[in-house]
Amino acid sequence: MNWEQLLRRVDRLAGGKASDERIPVDARDHPRTRRAFRWIWVLLGVEIVLGLGAVVVAAAIAGSGGSVSFPVWMRTVVVLGMTVTLAYFTWRAALGWRWSYQRLRLFAQIFPVITLVMAAIPNLYPGWMITEQILFSLIMIGIADFLTSDHMRAAFRKSGATPSDSPRSDAATQ
Repeated sequence: MNWEQLLRRVDRLAGGKASDERIPVDARDHPRTRRAFRWIWVLLGVEIVLGLGAVVVAAAIAGSGGSVSFPVWMRTVVVLGMTVTLAYFTWRAALGWRWSYQRLRLFAQIFPVITLVMAAIPNLYPGWMITEQILFSLIMIGIADFLTSDHMRAAFRKSGATPSDSPRSDAATQ
């Protein structure tokens, strides 16, 4: 079994019935699609650095005898894992897999809301982590902005949908 076959099995688990649907090559390779994914990769890289930084800060506090609560440890590990998962979705979406674009767009819209609500719970997290959560949310909102652009929604529309079924055709956005 080669790597792509293994990854297609992972895709089947993550994407379900729609895991076999790809967007047309011209939509995938369109300069605006490629530019959006370049920016998404940059923003995800910042998210990963931010997540690793949170783990390092928590470990440094614990290593110096400070108290790091269970919610702080859970949040650092879970968010870092989520961000790595989003990187997988980004990679697969950039290859044209529609299911991964849908998952990426959904999570990029939901995670900032959840993160900000959690940050607003009094005394759940220390100040440094609340700041990290706000930064995480702002960056994730930036990712969602790229994913929900008219061009990206048109590029990743369901196969068989006509341009009039999409928010706006690519020609209308130029």
